[in-house]
Amino acid sequence: MDPLKPKKTCWAVIGGGNGGHATAGYLAIMGFPVRIYDIVPETIEAINKKGGIEVDGCVKGFGKLEFATLDIEKALDGADIVMVVAPAIAHGAIAKKLAGNLSDGQIVFIHPGSTGGALEFKKVFDDEDCKADVVVCEAMSLIFAARLVEAGRVKILGIKGEMMVAAMPSRKTGYVLESIKEAFPMMYAGKNVLHTSLENLNPVVHPGPSILNTSMIESGMEWKYYWDGITPTIGDFALQIDTERREVGKAFGLELKSIMEWYILEYSAEGENLTEAVRNTKAYGEIYGPDRVDTRFLLEDIPMGLLPMVELGRLGNVGTERMDTVISMGGFLLGKNLRAGGRNLNRLGIDGMTVEEINRYLESGDK
Repeated sequence: MDPLKPKKTCWAVIGGGNGGHATAGYLAIMGFPVRIYDIVPETIEAINKKGGIEVDGCVKGFGKLEFATLDIEKALDGADIVMVVAPAIAHGAIAKKLAGNLSDGQIVFIHPGSTGGALEFKKVFDDEDCKADVVVCEAMSLIFAARLVEAGRVKILGIKGEMMVAAMPSRKTGYVLESIKEAFPMMYAGKNVLHTSLENLNPVVHPGPSILNTSMIESGMEWKYYWDGITPTIGDFALQIDTERREVGKAFGLELKSIMEWYILEYSAEGENLTEAVRNTKAYGEIYGPDRVDTRFLLEDIPMGLLPMVELGRLGNVGTERMDTVISMGGFLLGKNLRAGGRNLNRLGIDGMTVEEINRYLESGDK
């Protein structure tokens, strides 16, 4: 893609964190008209003062933005693609803000969807009686490995080589990809949004390994999350969780790739085991471990990642003993009920439905 040639597709990026900065900066460097929305005044002020976002790392340049704003209506006005790049725990609130401000023909792209992002947005839009004729879609993961240096400046550590996307309903996936691939040619169609949701690997590599690294987290030492934290035994445990994830997929007629396959596809990183694969992932070399337990690795990836996988597994008569154990252990460590308020079947709008009914709903969009 010629980064100097102006593009016509207008993107509204919803979220000003690591991913939002990386996405908005990247798109602007590629020549797209881009505006960004966030709820933090200091972030918006800093970006507007710079006039855009400075990008360093595997992508370098200055992404000049149309504007940054605290006004979501302003951000959406005239946008073709509304890309939500925000923590999954904020998805419900964001969907409510979007519902009354969207316009016909817009694509709402949740990037990433975590596990069930598109389904939650669809339910919120229905509950809020959203009148706009829009298409909701999601990516299985964030395309970038990125770290925010400061407001208005981000470092992109890596870009995944492939990324699965699906729409809700799935019969519109081809339509949304026609627009998205102009900026992200590595994105391709998944079977449906359950396919993209169950290929979310964060619940595999974040909650369990974080719990098993609690002493490292609280040691006060500087350590690299993947390179130091995914030891052979911890890596094997993560692979067992990955096996449960794939079994849940089978119950819904999905042949999911193993995490080892994804490391090859996304980062060209191979290994005899998960430890070797993550240590061969160059983008992970600058990702340090947290210094506290109550981070998104537990607070987001358990209720918004593992929990819906367990709920779907129960519906499909699939055992998820290790996932259940991690959910319970995470709650015990934090002193919180991580199942309450998480993405259960009701929050995804599919409670009371059979596997067959859910698959039909994913295809047609109608219950």
